[in-house]
Amino acid sequence: MKNSFLFIIFFSFGILSAQNVSTFEKPPIYPGCESEPIDELKTCFNNKINTEIFSSFKVPQIVTDDNYKGELNVLFEIDKEGKISVLYVDAVYEELKEETKRFFESLPKVAPATYNGKPTFYQYSLSIKIPLEDPAEIKTQKETPSLIDIKNTEDLNADVSNEFDSVNDGIVKYEKLEYSSQLNIPFTHNYYSRFDQQMNGLGTNSHTAAKPFIYEDVAKYYDFKAEKEALIKGSDAWWSRKLWNEHLVAVQGKNFWFTADPVFDLQLGTDTEADFSTTYNNTRGIFIQGGLGKKFNFTASIYESQGRFAQYFNEYAISLEAEGAEPIVPGRGLAKPFKDRGFDYPVAEAYLSYTPASFINIQFGHGKNFIGDGYRSLLQSDATSPYPFLKLNTTFWKIKYTNTWMWLRDVRAEVTEDGAFLTKYMANHYLSWNVSKRLNIGLFESVLWSNDNDRGFDINYLNPVIFYRAIEFSTGQDAGNAILGASAKYKWNNKVNLYGQFILDEFSLDDITGGEKSWKNKFGYQLGVKYFNAFKVDNLLLQLEYNRVRPYTYSHNSIVLNYAHNNQPMAHLWGANFSEAIAIGRYHYKRWFADAKFIIGKRGFDFNEGDDFANYGSNIYRSEVDRNAETGITVGQGNTTNVFQADLGGGYVVNPVTNLRLFTNITFRNYDPQANTAAALNTNTLWFTVGVRTDLFNWYNDF
Repeated sequence: MKNSFLFIIFFSFGILSAQNVSTFEKPPIYPGCESEPIDELKTCFNNKINTEIFSSFKVPQIVTDDNYKGELNVLFEIDKEGKISVLYVDAVYEELKEETKRFFESLPKVAPATYNGKPTFYQYSLSIKIPLEDPAEIKTQKETPSLIDIKNTEDLNADVSNEFDSVNDGIVKYEKLEYSSQLNIPFTHNYYSRFDQQMNGLGTNSHTAAKPFIYEDVAKYYDFKAEKEALIKGSDAWWSRKLWNEHLVAVQGKNFWFTADPVFDLQLGTDTEADFSTTYNNTRGIFIQGGLGKKFNFTASIYESQGRFAQYFNEYAISLEAEGAEPIVPGRGLAKPFKDRGFDYPVAEAYLSYTPASFINIQFGHGKNFIGDGYRSLLQSDATSPYPFLKLNTTFWKIKYTNTWMWLRDVRAEVTEDGAFLTKYMANHYLSWNVSKRLNIGLFESVLWSNDNDRGFDINYLNPVIFYRAIEFSTGQDAGNAILGASAKYKWNNKVNLYGQFILDEFSLDDITGGEKSWKNKFGYQLGVKYFNAFKVDNLLLQLEYNRVRPYTYSHNSIVLNYAHNNQPMAHLWGANFSEAIAIGRYHYKRWFADAKFIIGKRGFDFNEGDDFANYGSNIYRSEVDRNAETGITVGQGNTTNVFQADLGGGYVVNPVTNLRLFTNITFRNYDPQANTAAALNTNTLWFTVGVRTDLFNWYNDF
């Protein structure tokens, strides 16, 4: 029957279902049940209301004339004043629905349920058999046991186990178990800024670089339940709670729980530079999360999307196209052309999280990861499309050790094999050490290898405590692309954090000390500062960050072994050969939020025109053998392009539990290259967007 999902489990005739009576909870009391012990109140309520049904419920004439035999299901609620009201009726006849509503409106007020001594709402589901049956006779039959002779029983289904119905006895009120689970907190820079200060307090033994965070780890420093409760609004009506404060579906049993919510990203905007009328995005999907026992959790999200974005965004998506001229929506994945210069791009993400012991968490799924304390990451970012991964988080003493193995793809036409995309693999180690109450140091190593000689996923890299560089040399220099890195964070005080990263793609001491700016000096660095509650304004975060990466970093002399997936960088989304300064401000007040971001940068692109087809080091997908020179290599060389981008946004959090937001955003972007080429066009964009979005991931437009 339609909308039957509203009724999770119904008992047979006249059996009410509701949450178990806990230490702090007392169910409603029907008139005449006042003297019953508390553990008998539900049974008394059930008996009283079924007796009322048999004596006062008027079966409509059309139901009797049709000789109908079946049942109707009703969901009703008892409010804080003890009034009974029908929420939903599921029945074959409209007349039965009307009679059900009339009957429940005629019932007397009851003593309301209480929780912790205070009146609260309570819901029941009830199944009523038609024709009506006398509860007294049913009770008598149940109290008179009889032996069943299978040989003489014509209908074996008439004798049914109570095991199925008894499952409902374990269903209790959802206790927001996600906030203490081993699930990842959906990573968005905006939401993570809410608890960034608490995680970075002086003396905390937290590790903040490897993201996404796990709820259980952050719950030591930040009270998610208190945050959500402080933002509660609206009435106690079902629709109001689901819109403003709760999951659409939330079920909790003895050894399990799960939630389910729809997700949306509905946008409408305009780009002053585009020759089409509007920009839009139309994403619909579902987000499910849950837990089995205390050690196993899971989540899944499925998105179906169509969109047309600002002109520069669309052109970048087309420039990333895969074999077969399939565009790639940056950060999401492969797409199909949709109507007038739009894209159709489905996305699915999911993972399993298992915590066999308190010091280790294992995750296997399809998604993205991030390493760093800044807005950008030079080690591993979430700017690319989702990918399959296996991750181990091991935490002990002052150490957190994160191992991530990833299955990536190169989808360019020039590297396909027999019409199939080439698979490559990446293994990362990140060791975070809290040296003191103020200082954290991180060590990073990564290696990429391809399926050469059909070796597939090389077991050499499965060991979580090896040194990748040593393995790379032992298997041959061209067998893999190894990268080393480091990070540091210093807590100046409880309001100011300093952070940084260093990435080293190739090391040659003679070339570094030679002073000739060799192409082999492939490295980059990041410097940043965060200022919490800036200028004594609560919930105001200010952030400054500088990133600089030399030419040819992240590339390799083997065309496949670039540090990328689906034609998108696995680190900074500008690739290499750039310098960049970023200023960010984030503020939130109750459900309101505002963000501002300003980027000033310099990039060096290839010309790829006329007689100049040299590789100047920005395109990490090109082989290093095409480089323009051996020495004299500088950041911004080639087609030097000055970049300025400003993003101003704000909005209102409709539902804090699902992070559903109303938002508006204005993007101003100016590209000023030395020469206009296909990769670097002189553009001056003003992009205005409004919409509603379930904000579960970062989506970057500042490439």
